Amino acid sequence: QVQLVESGGGLVPAGGSLRLSCQASGRTFSSRAIGWFRQAPGKERERVAGFSWISGSAIYGDSVKGRFTIFRDNGKDTVELQMNSLKPEDTAVYYCAARITGTTKYDYWGQGTQVTVSS
Repeated sequence: QVQLVESGGGLVPAGGSLRLSCQASGRTFSSRAIGWFRQAPGKERERVAGFSWISGSAIYGDSVKGRFTIFRDNGKDTVELQMNSLKPEDTAVYYCAARITGTTKYDYWGQGTQVTVSS
């Protein structure tokens, strides 16, 4: 059974940093299979970071470019999301997800971790 588990969320003041971690079990995923999403109350879910299936390059949503970094931690075998210069509008539940093919459809989802940025 495939499971994705997020960790690292919490409450942080504006301008602060958090690092989220995504641990997969039950199946091995390449880095390019993993993406980070978020959903704020009353808003649609958006992908904030992922990897190009073809090149493996990191891809970011416009709202987080220059502030968030997605990378694989080989020591922990996790995909991390380093979030810097956090803003109140970054407040959301953050999810990691994994896809099997290079489409935009993600097949497996974690339960999410809450990130709250206070003003």
